[in-house]
Amino acid sequence: MSTPDTTAPAPSDGESAIPPEEIERLTDDIIAALKTVYDPEIPVDIYELGLIYRIDIDDDRKVSVDMTLTAPGCPVAGEMPIWVENAVSSVQGVGEVDVRMVFDPPWDMSRMSDEAKVALNMF
Repeated sequence: MSTPDTTAPAPSDGESAIPPEEIERLTDDIIAALKTVYDPEIPVDIYELGLIYRIDIDDDRKVSVDMTLTAPGCPVAGEMPIWVENAVSSVQGVGEVDVRMVFDPPWDMSRMSDEAKVALNMF
C-alpha cells in the first residue's frame, strides 16, 4: 500500500510551529482513528484498504484528509466523509478537520495493504 502524504507545511523559517514529536504523535493517532472506520461492505478498515490518499496537519492543527471510495457509486459515499471527520476530530490535539473526496487516481486493489489482502483472502 502506498503511504498517504502526512506533511505539515513549514513556516517561512523552514520549521513547523508544531514540534516533530507532536506531528508524529498526531499522525499516529489520526491513523489509529482512521482504522476505526470501516467500509460497511468490506470487513477491512478504510486506511488498510488504501482509501486515504493524504493526511496534512497544518501549524494551526487543522487536519486535511483526501480520501476516495472503492467505487464512486458506493452507497455510503455521503456518510463516509462524516465518519472520517468524526474519527479524526476525536484525536486529542486536532483542530478543525476537512475531509475531501477525490477520485483521481481511481482506487484499485493494489492500494490495499498486505493486512487487508490477508483479511480478504486475496493472497
